[in-house]
Amino acid sequence: METYVSDPENENPAPAGEGKDKRPDPAPQSNRRILVICVVVLLAALGVWYYLHTQYRLTTDDAQVDGHIIPIAARIPGSVEQVFVTDNQEVKAGDVLLRIDPRDYQVRVDQAKAALALAESQARGAQVSVPLTSETTESGNSVAEAQLAAAEADLNKAKFTAAQAAGADLSYAQANIEAHQADYDRAQADLARMKPLAAKAEISQQQFDAYVAAAKVAESQLKAAQQQLQSARQNAESKQAAALAALADVQRARAVLAQSQANRKQVTISAAQASSASAAVQQARASLEAAELQLSYTELKAPVDGVVTKKTVQLGQILQPGQSLMTLVPLRDVWITANFKETQLRDVHSGQKAEVEVDTYGRSFYGRVDSIAGATGGRQSLLPPENATGNYVKVVERIPVKILLDPLPAGYVLRPGMNVSATIFTR
Repeated sequence: METYVSDPENENPAPAGEGKDKRPDPAPQSNRRILVICVVVLLAALGVWYYLHTQYRLTTDDAQVDGHIIPIAARIPGSVEQVFVTDNQEVKAGDVLLRIDPRDYQVRVDQAKAALALAESQARGAQVSVPLTSETTESGNSVAEAQLAAAEADLNKAKFTAAQAAGADLSYAQANIEAHQADYDRAQADLARMKPLAAKAEISQQQFDAYVAAAKVAESQLKAAQQQLQSARQNAESKQAAALAALADVQRARAVLAQSQANRKQVTISAAQASSASAAVQQARASLEAAELQLSYTELKAPVDGVVTKKTVQLGQILQPGQSLMTLVPLRDVWITANFKETQLRDVHSGQKAEVEVDTYGRSFYGRVDSIAGATGGRQSLLPPENATGNYVKVVERIPVKILLDPLPAGYVLRPGMNVSATIFTR
């Protein structure tokens, strides 16, 4: 006998035994299992992909665009005559930014030019005087040497003549006196012997007159010999005086030669003066270059292409050397400074590819690692941390990494200070 069980949702009653033996359909459970397995596999695949994707990628959002900030300052004092730029204006290298009143510096240039012209004129005169002095002193030296040689020859001749006059001539005159003295003595003796004979008329008057004449001739010859001796002595004295005069001439010629040789040193003095004049020219030329350089500083020019910022100079302002006037930012020469944790930099080195996402544009640009800083950012700060304290807490430091970007597409400009996110591909 069958028993029926009442089912409020089913108007047709079913047998009691039939409801207990019925099993649920296994298809939904199998679908759920497959779905769970697929989800697990997908998550595992995502995990593997994320691991593989991030294993060789180092990322930091502590990064910014960096670049050169070039201060423009006055190098000379003066009054601002013209200002040619405004804030945020783009300029090219060589463009004049402002001009300082150049009149004072132009006067200095003119004075330096005049001083240079004077120095060059004096140098030319000094250069001409060197060969003139050399030729003049050389000629005087040759003349003095010739005069000395002539004076020495005259001296030798005078010495020989004086020696001859004091020797042979004087001896001959002395011997001639002795000979005539002997003749005179004999004539006087003969005359003395003949006088008594003549008085006694033992000899004729004619013979006696002959002895008298012979005595007179001998006397006159003796006097002539004496005069000749006197003349010889005077001649000897004259020749000796001539020799002394010739000696004085030699000494005078030697003095003239010595003076001429001393005058030759004027060539060295003239050469030194010429060198000094040349040095004065160099000094004047350097002064002119310095004055022209100071004049060139009256125009402040842009050293590179860039954008003018922080302009503080005004027309008519009195400037002092070193005073900051404006800042120039070259936008074409920028790079990325990314501060990575020290634990991330084990495999980082120069030349690795990098990707930079710029917040301003919401897109990425590519580049390469240029270098890694030599110290952490904290160590390079104005007040480095002092860790030698009792409450030391170890903090992971960050080290700046410089990334150079590839050429940017047209229309994109990166400005120093912009926030970026940097990623380095270590493989």
